[in-house]
Parts: sequence; C-alpha cells; structure tokens
Amino acid sequence: MSSRCEVRVDGHLDERWAAVLDGFDLRHDADGTTTLTGLVVDQAHLHGLLARLRDLSVPLLSMQAAPAPEPPAQLKQPLASLTWPRPTDRLVLRPATSDDAEGTWRYRRLETVSRWLTEVPASLEAYRLTFEQPDRLATTIVATLDGRIVADLMLRVEDAWAQTEVAHVAHRTQAEIAWVLDPDVTGQGYATEAARELLTICFDDLGLRRVTATCFADNVPSWRLMERIGMRRESHAVQDALHRTGRWMDTFIYAALPRDWSPRSDHPEV
Repeated sequence: MSSRCEVRVDGHLDERWAAVLDGFDLRHDADGTTTLTGLVVDQAHLHGLLARLRDLSVPLLSMQAAPAPEPPAQLKQPLASLTWPRPTDRLVLRPATSDDAEGTWRYRRLETVSRWLTEVPASLEAYRLTFEQPDRLATTIVATLDGRIVADLMLRVEDAWAQTEVAHVAHRTQAEIAWVLDPDVTGQGYATEAARELLTICFDDLGLRRVTATCFADNVPSWRLMERIGMRRESHAVQDALHRTGRWMDTFIYAALPRDWSPRSDHPEV
C-alpha cells in the first residue's frame, strides 16, 4: 500500500537529483544531511529508490514513515469554525473524519457513481489513503440519514481571480462545491437538500460572494441539481476533459451569487 516515506542521507544532494529520485522533496538540513520525503507505492518502488541512492554513492543514514503533511495555508478551510452538526429537514451534515472512509467508499466504488468521479482507487485501502489526506478532510462534509452516510460533499473556499493591486480584496471570497450521493437514496430529494445547505453555509455563514460547481455535460442529474438550487450555467467547454474510457467529453460550469440563491424546504425528485 502507498505510504509517505522520509529518507535521510549524508551530504547535501543537489536539487537536480530530485527527478532521478522519483521527484522526492529534498530538504537540506543544518547538520549537513539531506532529508528526502515522498510517496512510496510499494516495496519494489522503495528498493528502486534505495538502489539509486547506492548508485550515487550516497550514504543512507535513516529511513522512516513520514508524518502526514499539513495542508498548505491556501487549503486550510474555515469549516471547523462553524457550528456542527447541521441538521436539515431530514439529514444531518458534519465535517468528515478519517472514520468515514469506509462509509463513503461503500457507494463511491459503484460503477454508476465512479464513472463521474476524478479518481477510482482500486481498493478500500488505496481509497482510505487518499480520503485521509488533511487537505481532503478539510474540505469534505458528510450527510447522514438516521446515522448512515448517504452523501459526501466538497466545500473548498478559494481566492477569486483579481488583478495584482486588488488581489487582497479577492482573498477567500468564493468556493467550489460538489457532491456524491448514494444511489440507494436517489429520487427522494436528499442531494438537493444537502446541496442547498452547502449554499446556506457559503452565503449565510461564510459570507462568500460566489459559488461554483463543475460536472461532465453527460452527468445530467448533477447539472439539473445545480439548476434546481438556483445556480446558472456559465460555461460549456467542448471536449475539454478526457474520460478514463478514452472519450473526450464536454463539461459545464455553474455558478451562483447571493442574489441568485433562495433556500426552499421542498424536496423535488433527484
């Protein structure tokens, strides 16, 4: 299973060796050593890395598992500052934890769901490694129905584009949202209910000025949901995204401003 590894060697390696050493990050330490940090896919990968160090005549000092990296400042999200959990009419939303990996993998692994997802890990173990990354957990919310996870949602706060002189005004003023629903509960309005709550969080709680969402044009239920919650289609990109089937597909970008959004309590079919 993939894991982050930290290798310490004697001497200060030149940065040009990073490409030879599988793109590992190089840190020159004050004691004259170099620490290499990166993702090791399996034992064969690790043995190959150590063999290259030997070929370079670089003395190996130590090797250990690397701690999970802190999310960069721009990825740290404000969700922790909000009041949780957040009940809607029928659901309860809360920030995801590492314990939610198996509950979300249960439906994400299904072909009817995974065909629209960016990545489809081959196993629960591989999925857990991705799901538990700090930057992902910081932007993931789960929706539960009677204690069972029925959806996971993304809310990622980000900077809006701005010219340099006014970039500080655009800092963390918008968000991208997304959702994945358990097929067992489709057609009952749960995705609509959860997505509307995301907009409530964005506009009412976080005070953001703009929210966007993206999907494949062929993912009709997703873009219909975007329209149902008051988002408007702003872009239709033609054959700009390569699907894992080898087909170049169209994508839609939707967006909403606070003036476009109106929370409602009805539950249309989805």
